[in-house]
Amino acid sequence: MAAKKKRLELTDPRAIRALAHPARQLIIEELYNGRVLTATECAELAGLTPSATSYHLRALARWGIVERADDTTDGRERPWRAPAVSLVISSQSSGAGRLASQTMMRTNVNRVMEQFEEMSGDDPWDGLSLMSRARLWLTKAEAEELGKELTEVIDRHRRGRTAASHPAATRLVSTLLAVVPTGKAPEEAD
Repeated sequence: MAAKKKRLELTDPRAIRALAHPARQLIIEELYNGRVLTATECAELAGLTPSATSYHLRALARWGIVERADDTTDGRERPWRAPAVSLVISSQSSGAGRLASQTMMRTNVNRVMEQFEEMSGDDPWDGLSLMSRARLWLTKAEAEELGKELTEVIDRHRRGRTAASHPAATRLVSTLLAVVPTGKAPEEAD
């Protein structure tokens, strides 16, 4: 297998649409967190049958979103992995791509909210939980720079750590990053 890319960027609306299924999102989340899983393990995670999960994995593989990992000594086990460290959705231009992106975003926002709710009040890390919302007046170039800088901060803190390889004193921390222009776009200057 080739070395993992840093980032897989999806722009094709059909590839983005392939992400919209909730079971696929659960599987993607685990694989992009560094896990290597068989279809059976993915099925347990997603609450599906192994054959249904195999279908979903093959659909994701058609778009390069997941790939086969190195084969194990047991020929029956066919593990899957993420081909990159992170997955970025960067096109919402078409109706189908836009709807798929919105479905994926809604699922991710809901999952982060569930994680806030699941944390017990006596958890020693509870004070570290935060959600911040700000409204900024930015030019298009400034908004692009903000998105780039925030992504660089996340990448810097990722440090190559995965579910399979991280220091003992670490804990999985979910982040949700969104930069959303609102209102009507200003007239572009000549």
